[in-house]
Amino acid sequence: MKNIIPSYVRVPVIFATVFAGMEYFIDSGEKPAFMEYPMVAVFLFVFLFLLIAIEIVISAVDKVTYQLLNEEQKKQLEEAQALPFTESAFYKNIMKKLTRSKAIEQEADVMLDHNYDGIKELDNVLPPWWVYLFYACIVFAVVYLVRFHIVGDYTQKEEYEMAMLEAQKEHEEYLKNAPDPVNLENVILMTDAASIAEGKKIFTDNNCASCHKENLEGNIGPNLTDAYWINGGGIKNIFKVISEGSPKNSVMAPWKEVIKPTDIQKLASYILSLQGSNPENAKAPEGELWVEKTANDTVENTTEEITEAVTKVTDSIVAK
Repeated sequence: MKNIIPSYVRVPVIFATVFAGMEYFIDSGEKPAFMEYPMVAVFLFVFLFLLIAIEIVISAVDKVTYQLLNEEQKKQLEEAQALPFTESAFYKNIMKKLTRSKAIEQEADVMLDHNYDGIKELDNVLPPWWVYLFYACIVFAVVYLVRFHIVGDYTQKEEYEMAMLEAQKEHEEYLKNAPDPVNLENVILMTDAASIAEGKKIFTDNNCASCHKENLEGNIGPNLTDAYWINGGGIKNIFKVISEGSPKNSVMAPWKEVIKPTDIQKLASYILSLQGSNPENAKAPEGELWVEKTANDTVENTTEEITEAVTKVTDSIVAK
């Protein structure tokens, strides 16, 4: 084994295996186990030191032993080491252990005495690799039982919840740097309580009350609770005014550099949620009466436009 796998490969592999095993079995939260628990770091350091020391000692012993061999023994050793891996004694020994079953030519050696209607039974062994794998499964099951059902480590439900929480954090981190999905074309009115509450907080945090007062009754700015709007009502117009400012009132500056579009949508939805609230000392209406168009209104207007166009064409034909 030593001659097949050099020490500079063997040492890192053994250390990495032990390190990975400790990380798996020691629950240290988000930090690695050797950072969370200093004793783990000390153990790993001592283990690595001993591993290297053992390799140095074995190498020294090999060199001394080689020097004690006579010329004939040295020649035999070099010839054995020069053989291909598949012809080495180590490989043959491993294959013999892993394929211990008798070959078909040797059936007679494992044939049982009894038979039934000419059918005989072989007492061959299971492939050792299969047996070792079965034993490994048993060991894993015991470790799993102790860890999750006796020691009381996290359950599958808790693992799922931790994974979902981690995914949510990653999603929130992504949204911080991702382009905002809301714009003037796709903005919609939000009516859920959470969004309205967030819109109210945005209104308060950005001191919108200095111009519109706490209940949107109007101060320097217009009353936002009535049906009259200077730049048009509805979610799209309000979103546009907050984002880009009012072309009819220079006091209303654009807020798109201060408030992100998603929050402007919530702010506009909060404003519309107070329509018709009639607060005390409300400012007189300004602008024009705004009536939100519905799908039926659009259909009726389109029908009227078509009818008007057909009438004009008909009158033109009759006149000719």
